[in-house]
Amino acid sequence: MNAISPIVQPAANEEIDLATLFLSLWEQKLLIAVVTLLIATAAASYAFFTTPEYQVQSLLRPAAIKDLDALNHTGVYELEPGQALQRVGEALESYDSRMAFFRANPELFEALREPGRSFEQTFEGFNREAFKMLQPDSKRADNMSAYVGVQLTYPADVNGVALVNGLVDHAIESERERIADDLQTVVQNRLNQLELKMAAARASYEASKEARIAALLEADSLKRAQLQDELRALRQQLKVHRDNRITQLEEAIRIAKALGIGKPTTPSALGEGERLTQGSVIRTEVNNQQIPLYFMGSEALEAERNALLQRRSDDFTEPRIAQIAKELQLLAHNRQIEVLKQRENEDLFLKDLAIWREEATRLRNLSVDVADLKLVSVDQLAVEPLKPIKPKRALTLALGVVLGGMLGLFIALLRSALRRAILRRRSDQSELAS
Repeated sequence: MNAISPIVQPAANEEIDLATLFLSLWEQKLLIAVVTLLIATAAASYAFFTTPEYQVQSLLRPAAIKDLDALNHTGVYELEPGQALQRVGEALESYDSRMAFFRANPELFEALREPGRSFEQTFEGFNREAFKMLQPDSKRADNMSAYVGVQLTYPADVNGVALVNGLVDHAIESERERIADDLQTVVQNRLNQLELKMAAARASYEASKEARIAALLEADSLKRAQLQDELRALRQQLKVHRDNRITQLEEAIRIAKALGIGKPTTPSALGEGERLTQGSVIRTEVNNQQIPLYFMGSEALEAERNALLQRRSDDFTEPRIAQIAKELQLLAHNRQIEVLKQRENEDLFLKDLAIWREEATRLRNLSVDVADLKLVSVDQLAVEPLKPIKPKRALTLALGVVLGGMLGLFIALLRSALRRAILRRRSDQSELAS
């Protein structure tokens, strides 16, 4: 019995562990309550004594096409609604733009000033931690989802609403000024280009006319030489074809005479020989092979050969030769060159001169009020938040109670486990001693 008791005893202990555990925890309820209270108190201290932080945001969407029509109608500066939104968004995100707004409105950032920190250091820390740009998912590039926004997280003593709305207005106004400068620069550059064009047109006209005449003469010479080369090549090709044909005919004549074919015949007729037939016979021969030339008979072949030998020119057999002769005749006189040389008042032919003058007059009288230009549509202005984003007091208190209870239970369980281990060790020692 003493030999098997150590084996059976752990099973009995395990059966009462659950009840023992609950009793042990109930005995330590005061410890659990104290730990829970301490953690909950720490959470409450954080929730009620930490400076609350608020969050506001402003969203911008593309303006309507009609809002940018006056600018686009100038013909020298084009700005699509999406491009205007992107430019304002870049201004909102720009460090220089935010710094300029910071310098222009120091009263909005006065609560952020700390002893020992310079103006730039104060702005650098606030700019890095407080601002966040809001943009749509890059996978969705459609106009319906296009927007740009800025989000600000700020402590309670900062006027975040005025700061965000002021920064948005500053970004829009700075882009208006940049567009006005760009428009003025583009217009002035266009005017300078037009003046240069009108001055250079008169000076370069004579040289361009001579260059045009030289180019036409060179083109005519090149075309004439190419046509003559083509004509010689065609005639040589036709002569070779005629010689090859004569050679084929002579060879076919010899074969026809050797076979005794004087008149045109067919292979089937030649095979029947002199067989007599009664009545009229109509032969139909279907053959997918080309019949050799000697079946035409020696008489027809000799007649064709004699005609080819007596031919003095093959030009009539190739329509392209007549076309080449026509083109060579047309190249004998270039009427365009004659007209260019006969011009008297050449200023009349500077047709772009009037267009340039008209464009210069239009640009000088161009007037666009950029101050009233609506670059973006303000979809959401920053408004005073109803409650801070942190600390979240109810959630913090709840988490404090839960974590305090869990920590109290853990400490109680740890104490109970250590106590049982000590009791078990003492029991084992007493059994060994007995």
